Amino acid sequence: MTGVAKAWPRAKILDTAKDMSPVANGSYYHVLWRDGKQINLAEVIESRPARIPLEDSATTKKPAGKKRGRPCKTEVSSEVEADDEDRAGHKREAAAAAAAPQAATEDESQKNASDFDYYVHYCGYDRRLDEWVAVDRIDVVSGLQPPPAVNGHGHSHHHHHRQAQSASSSALAATKPDGKQNGAVGGRKRKLEDGGGGGGGGGGATEELTGESGALVGTGRGRGRVSKAELSQAAVEKEHEEITKVKNIQFIEMGKYEVETWYYSPFPSEYCDTERLYVCEFCLKYMKKKKTLQRHKAKCDLRHPPGDEIYREGNLSVFEVDGKLNKIYSQNLCLLAKLFLDHKTLYYDVDPFLFYVLCESDEKGYHVVGYFSKEKNSCENYNLACILTFPPYQRAGYGKFLISLSYELTKLEHKVGSPEKPLSDLGKLSYRSYWSMVLLSILREAPSASIKDLSQRSGIKVEDIISTLQCLNMIKHFKGQHVIVVNKHEVKAHLEGMKKMRLAKPDCLSWQGPGGGGLLGTKQQKKNAL
Repeated sequence: MTGVAKAWPRAKILDTAKDMSPVANGSYYHVLWRDGKQINLAEVIESRPARIPLEDSATTKKPAGKKRGRPCKTEVSSEVEADDEDRAGHKREAAAAAAAPQAATEDESQKNASDFDYYVHYCGYDRRLDEWVAVDRIDVVSGLQPPPAVNGHGHSHHHHHRQAQSASSSALAATKPDGKQNGAVGGRKRKLEDGGGGGGGGGGATEELTGESGALVGTGRGRGRVSKAELSQAAVEKEHEEITKVKNIQFIEMGKYEVETWYYSPFPSEYCDTERLYVCEFCLKYMKKKKTLQRHKAKCDLRHPPGDEIYREGNLSVFEVDGKLNKIYSQNLCLLAKLFLDHKTLYYDVDPFLFYVLCESDEKGYHVVGYFSKEKNSCENYNLACILTFPPYQRAGYGKFLISLSYELTKLEHKVGSPEKPLSDLGKLSYRSYWSMVLLSILREAPSASIKDLSQRSGIKVEDIISTLQCLNMIKHFKGQHVIVVNKHEVKAHLEGMKKMRLAKPDCLSWQGPGGGGLLGTKQQKKNAL
């Protein structure tokens, strides 16, 4: 933070704003932080006609971390049963929207800074904290500020959002509808086709290469040379950042949680003119109106992900969902996930992927906690492509649980596996902690185990084992071979110093390979079980 806002000059700012032109995109100002107590240097990214009433914009009048929503302008539901009133409202507002550009052009010369809201990025903080603010939170009295310093790599210090985000950092993650605080992860591109939305919305995803913490793909920094492929990737990332720099959805309501989103997600355009979407927590269809959701819930008979239940432990269940057989559900899952993933590249084809959806169950049904996905056929033996724990369920160990489950499935296939490469720094940390725990546990019981033995027993790829043991200083290169050096006291010390992990239990897993069924093999059996 730049400093403490001891006496924020709101009245003076409003007087100044009325006499100045709109704040320019790309300019830097001191901005009042959302808690109303701190100020921080921020870059103005975008502007829009004011929607936040100035008399209501003071952050001290609303809960920290929440933004005031606005009514949906386009009153069109995603459900077929939308009533005539909704349709008539849509026609009226569509006509108004068509006339708006001309009116805007005529009045543009008369606009001042207070007639707009501004989308700002707080320098030094992740993009998920970006938000729309009214002009009374921008210190236009002090005027323009110089851009932040540029480091030796040619990147501004405030571009920390380019790094991976930890799933445990969920200060803004979610709140229950009553306002109480409550406790979320691009890789390769794949040319995909439109899968259709069917009212639940379209959109699929190229699976993201991540670890437990939502770790992003590496960028090749630190090398002496940069290949053409890396330059091309950098250009793609730059274009992606430009397209996705402004969040199009501010909140989602899903089940009993209201969740503030973190990033842009390419929902169909008709859903991007509202700040809030309502999501069915069972089929994942999304809607613009709460009453539409209520009507949908009355007829939606799905109470679990549309796949085979392959894992059950107490109130935890995991369902295997085939992207080809359940395209709409999988696409909706990817669109929702993108709201909490910065560099996930989304398209419309989920056919090549399997989704393993983790749920908590109660008398109402199975509530989605998180998921991981993997390719059905991976030439590189990747056993995980994308992983995410939704914000309300973070900091509960579910990330490591999903990682461990991916390896349990790998072992049942009698293979060894690895997450998609390259991993970013936080991706490596997430996996390294899991790999270290598993390998040390084996070495404690079998100190003479070879690298091949470790790979067969753990399902971890040899290359990952070697890199992990090197970090633990437990491997040496001798006569052209890698030799494991085991010290029982060091192994014990490492294990005792590790935080206890929530791991998948093999005894709770019932899986006969992709598409082979599970604990409840058919949809009808699952329906009867509920």
